[in-house]
Amino acid sequence: MKPKESENKFPGPGSWLAWEVGRTDPGTEAWSLMHWLFVTNKQRLFAMAQEFELAPQQMIALRMLGAGPRKMSELAQALFCDNSNVTGIVDRLEERGLVRRESAEGDRRVKLLVLTKDGERMRAEITKRMAEPPPPIASLSEKDQRALRDILKRAVEGLSETEVADAVAVNVPATSR
Repeated sequence: MKPKESENKFPGPGSWLAWEVGRTDPGTEAWSLMHWLFVTNKQRLFAMAQEFELAPQQMIALRMLGAGPRKMSELAQALFCDNSNVTGIVDRLEERGLVRRESAEGDRRVKLLVLTKDGERMRAEITKRMAEPPPPIASLSEKDQRALRDILKRAVEGLSETEVADAVAVNVPATSR
């Protein structure tokens, strides 16, 4: 049963995904609540990017470059954007001294993106901050946090080899596979 209009005056978990379409099965409700946590955490990630004086895409690019040197096209694929967009992102990171372009072995026309020492330091700090659970999860009891972790582990274990391979292909450079 779809919630009454008056119950959804303001955005919130009671007006999100499952409830909006009137689905009440536990799986849909659980996914809707997880999605709500991601949506509400977006502000935290944007604020973090601002603290580092980065655009959110630049912060994500730094995280992705931690797996090792990447071609521009690989970074574009991982960020789900065009190569031309990545050029602007990388130009700004390079101007800040966080990344550098290097010629690939065997083909000097191909440029690899590599983190500088400053880029590695910033990436490590960003990673440390991103690993901190958002307040709604951090405020759960340790028992509830363990239960949530264990349930999510079981869900992740249910991923097919193809789903895992596709995720790895986007997040790990071909040179390290």
